[in-house]
Amino acid sequence: MGPTMSNTEQLSFCRSAWRVLILLFVVCAIVGGASGSASAEPEIKWRVTNPFRLFTDPTDAEVHRATFESLTDDERRTPILSAERALAERHPDGWASSMWQNACWDHSKNRYGCPGLTDYANPKSHKIRATIADVPDGATVDCTWLTAPKGGRKRGAAITVPCDTPVELEIPYPAGATITVEVGGQQVATTGAKVEDLFIVGMGDSFGSGEGNPDVPVRLSSDRTAEYGLRNKDQPPLVGYPARAGNWTRIGDKAFIEENPRWLDQACHRSLYSHQLRAALQLGVEEPHRAVTFVGFACSGGETIFGAFLRYKGHEWVPNPPELSQISAAAVAQCGTTDAPNVDLPEAYHMNGRLQELQGGLVLRKCAAEKSRKIDLLFLSLGGNDIGFSRLVANAVLTDKSSLRSLGGWFGQVQGLTEAQAGLDLLTDRYKALNRAFHSLVHIPWNESDRVILTAYPPLVLLEDGRSLCPDGTSGMTVLSDFYLSKEKSAEASVAAERLQGIMRDSAKVYGWSFADAHRADFRGRGLCAGWSRDALNTADDLRLPLFINGRWDPYNPTEWRAYATRQRWFRTPNDAFLTGHFHVPQSMMQSVLKQQGLEWVQLLLASTYSGAFHPTAEGQAAIADSVAAKARTVIDKYTRNGVPRVTNAERGE
Repeated sequence: MGPTMSNTEQLSFCRSAWRVLILLFVVCAIVGGASGSASAEPEIKWRVTNPFRLFTDPTDAEVHRATFESLTDDERRTPILSAERALAERHPDGWASSMWQNACWDHSKNRYGCPGLTDYANPKSHKIRATIADVPDGATVDCTWLTAPKGGRKRGAAITVPCDTPVELEIPYPAGATITVEVGGQQVATTGAKVEDLFIVGMGDSFGSGEGNPDVPVRLSSDRTAEYGLRNKDQPPLVGYPARAGNWTRIGDKAFIEENPRWLDQACHRSLYSHQLRAALQLGVEEPHRAVTFVGFACSGGETIFGAFLRYKGHEWVPNPPELSQISAAAVAQCGTTDAPNVDLPEAYHMNGRLQELQGGLVLRKCAAEKSRKIDLLFLSLGGNDIGFSRLVANAVLTDKSSLRSLGGWFGQVQGLTEAQAGLDLLTDRYKALNRAFHSLVHIPWNESDRVILTAYPPLVLLEDGRSLCPDGTSGMTVLSDFYLSKEKSAEASVAAERLQGIMRDSAKVYGWSFADAHRADFRGRGLCAGWSRDALNTADDLRLPLFINGRWDPYNPTEWRAYATRQRWFRTPNDAFLTGHFHVPQSMMQSVLKQQGLEWVQLLLASTYSGAFHPTAEGQAAIADSVAAKARTVIDKYTRNGVPRVTNAERGE
């Protein structure tokens, strides 16, 4: 009989035996966990850590991914709209207010870029989060994770952690890597990991930029009011208006302007609520093995000529306005750190002189095809400004006696159907020029033209029956006495809008573009006049503007206004725009432009129109984004390669 072990030796032996038994138990559980068979290999699950690379902080993308994953099957039929509503409940001031500064957008240079990252548009790798499925709770055995990049590159460092602990791994792009898991020196699982990174470009106008939905809306004071002077001697002075918070002395002074609403791109009023950005974000968060690289250039006020082809400085004055046209900016983004030289090609785009502005000195940027990153999707929102959208709206909402009809530059000259028809007649040529530029300058293959997704404009004044228009009245427009919605003139503008819709649909068909218009039906009954009724009164749907009258706010304190609350209407009224965007210009600029004193009321006009009036709310943008994302999925699935996993329609709830 062998020597007798001491109590200490016996305890040590027992502990060692238990370690072996636990190791065997855990290995068997891991190997056979998924199917109950010890011969089955455990499943390695992984997902991209940051599926939306515009966000520098992955936790911001995780907020959107977690929100999507929490949606019910029914909510997933419109995942972006459902997510917007859920986020609005949790973030009364809007979810973007905490994320807009954590973006790969250089505010000082007005271009895309991330701190410490030399080439945002062309990633070299992605971080992923990997786990082993069905590891028993409380397992204390360690797993060693190994990565072997494809293509002969140096393998990554080994990471040893408890088997139930997720790990973060760096995966080369685009080649991918093989992931192996070992326990006690024995391989127990392996899989390939290859990230699908979509390069998505956004171009267009205010509907594409997200106008009306600043990332940080204006802060309003509960005890201070604003005065906008005397409109004319026959009307009472413009006093008792909500005032922005802050230590300012005079409307338009430096301290006042410092309290402006904030935008991802201040010049273009481009925000995180843009339907182009929201569609791109959704495409990232709904697929675990996908990342999205998004560059958006849509700019409020932009059109095909001044915007897409020619430089347009934007909607709001900034010290560093955009330097390039949207087409050139996209070409530069494609090149990344490689130079995209100028090319002088006016004859290719001016349609034998029909597009006169493009004759002569048209200079655009172009990246060499072999050096440029291929565009997977191009979201396009253009055409409205080409036919004078703002002038048509002005004609429909200004009283016949309003002096604003002749003001010109600030609000835009008014026009009816006859004048709009001239723009409609040129629009086909403008789309043709755009199509040529998409293929020759940013290298979208001719046989893959459906990668361009043209987005239809939603109806502004259509009621639920799909035929009737908003009635005459001032609902939502009491901020300035010049506003009065005319049903007759709205009908004229609606005819122009329907003709625009037809040209857009036909052009998309001719050029092979995808056309997203499913959202138009969703906007019925959610137009400019939708909202407040005497039977169901709440601040979000109240169309009235709060004013300080007889020592109190009526009908509610402006601090109670929530720009991103769920509401019936999906368009900003002038009252909504005043309370949300509150656009004003510096006092010095006001004086230099108007060249006279005593016109403070013009600031009121700007605050109620240039702040996004007659543009979709964040909910409206989300509804449009769902329509665009649906088209985008069809295009992506068509060009799927390498067996990249997809979320099925059933899993989305479709």
